Amino acid sequence: MSDFVKRLEEQLVLWRRSFHQYPELGFMEYVTTYRLGKELEKLGFTLHLGEDAMDGEARLGVPEAKDLIAQENAALEAGVEESWLTKMRGGLTGLIATWDTGRTGDHIAFRFDIDALPIKESTDEMHIPYCEAFPSTNEGVMHACGHDGHMTIGLGVASFIAVNQDKLKGKFTLLFQPAEEGGRGAKAMTEKGWLDEVDYFYSGHIGIQSLPVGTIAATTKGFLASSKINVALTGFASHAGMHPELGKNALLAASAAATNLYAIPRHSGGITRINVGKLVAGTGRNIIPGEAYMEIETRGETQEINDYMLREAERIIQAAADMHNVQCEITPVGVTEEMVCSEELIPFIQHACQSGEYVKEVIPEAQVSGSEDASFMMNRVQQHGGKATYMLFGTELKYPHHNPAFDFQEDALPVALETFVKIIKGGSQID
Repeated sequence: MSDFVKRLEEQLVLWRRSFHQYPELGFMEYVTTYRLGKELEKLGFTLHLGEDAMDGEARLGVPEAKDLIAQENAALEAGVEESWLTKMRGGLTGLIATWDTGRTGDHIAFRFDIDALPIKESTDEMHIPYCEAFPSTNEGVMHACGHDGHMTIGLGVASFIAVNQDKLKGKFTLLFQPAEEGGRGAKAMTEKGWLDEVDYFYSGHIGIQSLPVGTIAATTKGFLASSKINVALTGFASHAGMHPELGKNALLAASAAATNLYAIPRHSGGITRINVGKLVAGTGRNIIPGEAYMEIETRGETQEINDYMLREAERIIQAAADMHNVQCEITPVGVTEEMVCSEELIPFIQHACQSGEYVKEVIPEAQVSGSEDASFMMNRVQQHGGKATYMLFGTELKYPHHNPAFDFQEDALPVALETFVKIIKGGSQID
């Protein structure tokens, strides 16, 4: 199996760099979905797009129509076929690729996230994508979290399945998921039922912790349940000198909310987090701000703790609005659940990877933080009696995730691919 990975090494790098050059934000990954689909189509997979891939009504944080239309027009200019775009219009991006061998065996699912972030990429000469001429070509958008690597790994897994189709048993479902950032895309795919009959589910992430290339973690612990909300505060604009008494100051309401959100008492039952990531208000120095906008998230070690944080956040926001006599609209735009990896998979993964050429060490568990909407997929599989895990693939991290200079070692790509190949082989999916 290592020979297969070795033969694909150069192609993995080419795929990764191509995806890195054309990053797209969540639910607007039209070109990315198309490029993935064309590769998977050549391999012989059955593809499911648009409403066939997800429950569109279950999406949260869908971009505004004008932004979707602009990105769709850009996708046409970039060469996306109209027949493909028709199925994806309105932000129905991402795809499901399935392969049924027709022979009795387990149903294994793999999830790979495909979206990028609203970050302007570094042009520092030490930044590898810049100095080796594959930086983002979409201004202000960047793969700053490794998802360009994740979907590359997904194509590698698909290639292995296609090459070994005559030897394989069971079913394979590959979920190329949009809008992971902000916890928006996995729930929509999960609600379509793709995970309901899965025996084993595997996903993972390049990095998160700085680990040597060749080291993988079989499971992770510490991902938090989370909620993402947008807040619109509407007051009344007025001249700050002539009629200040007529004004209803949305900026002051937003500022009061922001400072008091950080004063929410921490829960005794576990870890909590809150962050005001964006606050926009005002139009000029002599104008009492009539509007303000905030982007906020809460996190908790359990669903119950996160629910507590969200309730308190909403109460404080409404109180700040009432105090300044402005209207308040709170919109949920993303959510993730707590998740617990199936520990039974640790010895299986360790045994499967023990003779790997690229995998040098398998650690049982890695402590992480942050949140992951793969939680919806994992939890659905486990609720139906299956096993699920979320792994890490080691790389040096000179800069943190979501930083303009983020990058990962491309040597991590064959390590991750070999891991999944070994899992398929070790699960008796191949003779």
